Amino acid sequence: MNKIYGARFRQRVAGLGFHEVAITAQSLWQNPYVERLIGSLRRECLDHTIVLSERHLKRILADYFAYYHRWRTHQALEMESPEGREVHSIDRGYVVETDDLGGLHHHYERIAA
Repeated sequence: MNKIYGARFRQRVAGLGFHEVAITAQSLWQNPYVERLIGSLRRECLDHTIVLSERHLKRILADYFAYYHRWRTHQALEMESPEGREVHSIDRGYVVETDDLGGLHHHYERIAA
């Protein structure tokens, strides 16, 4: 079996308390975390956009990941986003809708009156 990482790297990883799970080379479908991320990216973003160039794709991906970490809720985080969000009180002001990803997604915040 051809291995990418040497024995020294694998020993260090094991020393950190990580358990190695071997997958077949070039088989992302065997990695559930990568598969979940790719599925979310396709369903929530790429299936609804027309990519014009590599530069355009990079901008779309950067915008999506900014949205993904700042606003999108995650079940594993008890419906919180990875960066966390401030809870606004009702008396703070009006609710304002803000577009994300060129209007593909939206988030709502209260702003001071």
